[in-house]
Amino acid sequence: MLALIGVLTIATLLFFIMSKRMSPLVALIVIPVIGALAAGSGTDTAKFIIEGITKLAPMAAMFVFAITFFGVVTDAGMFDPIIRGILRFVGTNPVKIIIGTGFLALIAHLDGNGAVTFLVTIPTMLPLFNRLGMDKRILVGITALSAGVNFLPWTGPMIRASAALGVSTHDLFLPLIPAQIAGLVFMVAMGCYWGKKEQKRLGSAHFQAAANDVSHHKELTEQEQALRRPHLFWLNLGLVIAVIGTMVLTRISPTVAFMIALTLALMFNYPNVEMQKERINAHAKAALMMASILFAAGAFTGIMGGAGMLKAMSEAAVGFMPPALASHIPAVLGLIAMPLSLVFDPDSYYFGIMPVIAHTVQLLGIPAIQVAQASVLGQMTTGFAVSPLTPATFLLVSLAGVDLADHQKFSIPVLWAASVMMTFAAVLTGVFPL
Repeated sequence: MLALIGVLTIATLLFFIMSKRMSPLVALIVIPVIGALAAGSGTDTAKFIIEGITKLAPMAAMFVFAITFFGVVTDAGMFDPIIRGILRFVGTNPVKIIIGTGFLALIAHLDGNGAVTFLVTIPTMLPLFNRLGMDKRILVGITALSAGVNFLPWTGPMIRASAALGVSTHDLFLPLIPAQIAGLVFMVAMGCYWGKKEQKRLGSAHFQAAANDVSHHKELTEQEQALRRPHLFWLNLGLVIAVIGTMVLTRISPTVAFMIALTLALMFNYPNVEMQKERINAHAKAALMMASILFAAGAFTGIMGGAGMLKAMSEAAVGFMPPALASHIPAVLGLIAMPLSLVFDPDSYYFGIMPVIAHTVQLLGIPAIQVAQASVLGQMTTGFAVSPLTPATFLLVSLAGVDLADHQKFSIPVLWAASVMMTFAAVLTGVFPL
């Protein structure tokens, strides 16, 4: 009976989120509470909620400080010289242009926000693509591919996977670094392929003739200019390198690292107290929106675990799964993770589907974290920029003036191939067994 209530709770959650009858924040709180009461948990439901939120508090704090930190150093203009350098480097060489676009998207995606990545990359590179007559599907495709393989510990899917299973982003991310490197290599390889294809299509003479007639200069607004701190470029770059290095190379809490980095960034770039408040307020909406979702997810996972529904569902699923197949599930999931982005939005998948799969394989002797690692190799990472379930997809195609269907037909095979390649890399490096 408990397993049935758990299935109905998750099915109802998926229905209301995917049909947009409830926001994820409301659905993640209301529906599991109703399920817990139906399961007879009574007033213990409140205790389960607090326990779930307590486990996720450090993670939510990390996300708040991370997105605010990257927002502050962006406001200060840390990325401006890097972007100008990339644009000077690419010139009118199509291979360099496409690979440079990929690296620009890679840098823009450091804050983990897909919408910001597209708002930085597409308007910067679109005039060059238009001037040279290059295929805009390639602009959209390389941007999506670069952002997709850049699943850092503070990106949405990684945070959700970590929160749903109660594992640290450090333990989740570190074993996947070789797979991510494989994804980046694939991105560069696709840039070379697309670039040579465009060169052949348009002819070398076309690009040579345009070499003296292309400007990469970008005018800043008055407000942007007032916030820029070009003389502090190396200091801000040092802060970014230090905080990423701390996460990758040490066991220091990412929350602490981003808290310190943010305070230093504010003190050095905007010593005026009022300006510090303005910068925090400018990025508070995005940070708090994600933090509220994480706390709601904490309530959901706390209830599902505390009420025993998750355990009951997993035990029931074990009866239908041959133990010999359990070890293959993470690798298989990695292979299909990207297409799952077309079916499930991130909240539905990471908080509804993935925990059941993870706890099922755990009962069969396979670490649950492998399911989370397999998921982030495709589900709303390589898949988010083509999924009709994410607003960022529509932003991407509208900025570039590309039809959604054309983008999906062009990019889905490439993004899926990237996910498959990263899964093979994870198998070869021992992250997933065969």
